[in-house]
Order: sequence, then structure tokens, then C-alpha cells
Amino acid sequence: MSFTVSRNTKINALLLLVVAALAVLPLALGLGDHKEEPFTGADAEAETAITELRPEYEPWFSPLYEPPSGEIESALFALQAALGAGVLAYYFGVRRGRRQGVADAEEKAARAAEGAGTAGGADTPVPEPAPVAVPVAAAPERPEAQEVSGASSAPDAPPVDGKGA
Repeated sequence: MSFTVSRNTKINALLLLVVAALAVLPLALGLGDHKEEPFTGADAEAETAITELRPEYEPWFSPLYEPPSGEIESALFALQAALGAGVLAYYFGVRRGRRQGVADAEEKAARAAEGAGTAGGADTPVPEPAPVAVPVAAAPERPEAQEVSGASSAPDAPPVDGKGA
């Protein structure tokens, strides 16, 4: 059984390995062991650095909402990240769908143009036209007692034999 791997599959596997390495290597190498809270966010790191350098510093702004605990803050950040990922996925999905739609339309047009050029040839069978139903008007009823001489059933029609009435 032979299994071929496409170029896109190789690239996706490589990217997945890089992301896994970025997540595991800081933990495996112990990069945050010397800190009280090893993996705090950049905001907390900046606040600590500013306080150490200039203890008299007063912030210009205060947050609109301060979550009651770090867990809630992390949950809100995860929700924000999930919503952002959803918006990006939607955008790229719509963009890819439009691109595929254009490609499908171009392919269909190319096949139609190719089919028009070979219509009637041995390669492409020409479809038979569909039968069309045509409504037929009902014929008026004729009186059964008509003379064979060709008398007309119309009251004001001249006699067929040429004699006047």
C-alpha cells in the first residue's frame, strides 16, 4: 500500500510541530523557574518593571473593568482570543469560498466554450431537444346533418353551388 503525502500536508505537519515546540519548550527548559509567577502576562511584567525603576510613577489611566480574580481575567482573555480566532476563520473561509466560486465559474465557462467548439463532433454528443407541448384549441362542434353538396353552416355565407339564396 503506497501512501503519498501532498506538499500542503507536509507544511501543515511542520507548522503543527513548531507550535507544539513553542508550547512545550518553555516548560521543559524551565524558563520561568526563578520567578514567583513564571508565566504572567506582559502587562504584569511591564507593571513590575516600571514599579522597580520608578516607584513614584502614577498611571495615566485606570482599567474600565477590573476582574475580581486572575482566573476570571484569564477566562475573559481566552474568550477574547476565541472570538478573534472565529472572526479570522470566518474571514478566511469566506475569502476561500469566493476564490473557489470564481475558479468554478471560470472552469464551467471554459468547459462551455470548449463544448461549443466541438458541438456535433465525435467527442461530444449533441443533446436532443426536449419535446415541447403545444396547446391545441378545441375545434367547434359541427352539425351532424350537413349536405354533401358543401352547404356551409355559416348563416350569411354564400351558397357553394353559385346560385343565390
